[in-house]
Amino acid sequence: MKRRETSKDERDLFERVFSETRPVRMARSVAGSKAATALSPVSAGGLDGRTAVRLKRGLLEPEARLDLHGLTEAVAHQALLTFLRGAHHRGARLVLVVTGKGGPKAADGFWHFGEGRGILKSAVPRWLKEPAFAPLIAATAASHVRHGGAGALYVYLRKHRA
Repeated sequence: MKRRETSKDERDLFERVFSETRPVRMARSVAGSKAATALSPVSAGGLDGRTAVRLKRGLLEPEARLDLHGLTEAVAHQALLTFLRGAHHRGARLVLVVTGKGGPKAADGFWHFGEGRGILKSAVPRWLKEPAFAPLIAATAASHVRHGGAGALYVYLRKHRA
């Protein structure tokens, strides 16, 4: 079987996309195990292995919670930044951000562009990678079912330097 030749445009696109993405950082002690939790590459600090496992099992209780249901993107973005700054300043380490799971699929069983389904669920992880959030966040992870499952996100904050 002969290998397909890639065009210069394809190679350029690959290089651009690859350079824009960040590798997923795993806690070293749990990498490769069933307990491994994919953590956001927000910072090099991240979580230690024990904390990552306890987070995945829902054993850590969030110290604060923000529910973004019903907010527009612009309002939700500002609310999230204000909430995280306040929680960080108060010394909180683990907070829960509730985005919701998005509405039900259309009658044909597919999502349709422009319907507004799950906008915040996809936007919040993207926002957390922005430069304004970077000094606040150590890591992010999907929440345990006990705390909202697929409709919420754990945000583990950096230690506050007084």
